Amino acid sequence: MFLFVLLIILSITVYLYFKVIILRTDDPLYQVYSNSRARIALGVFMIAFGANQYVFYQTRLALAIALVFVALGVAQFVYGYRRAKFYRKQLRERT
Repeated sequence: MFLFVLLIILSITVYLYFKVIILRTDDPLYQVYSNSRARIALGVFMIAFGANQYVFYQTRLALAIALVFVALGVAQFVYGYRRAKFYRKQLRERT
């Protein structure tokens, strides 16, 4: 249970870090790349939050809510990973 809480706190911190980086940089390509990395952190947060809620409550309602959070978290993670991979190549080609 402590692992989920630690993962939730770390992922929110990383998410906010990348969102601040988006505001501080002027390069549009790097902004999109940072946004995709923020999506990965958001996906990790949603997965950890859903799992933590099910472990804490262990009811059918908590299971349904946890499944929704995990499904949305996996979708955010996969979408962010694919975008980060694409834009990482774009950044390397440009440099």
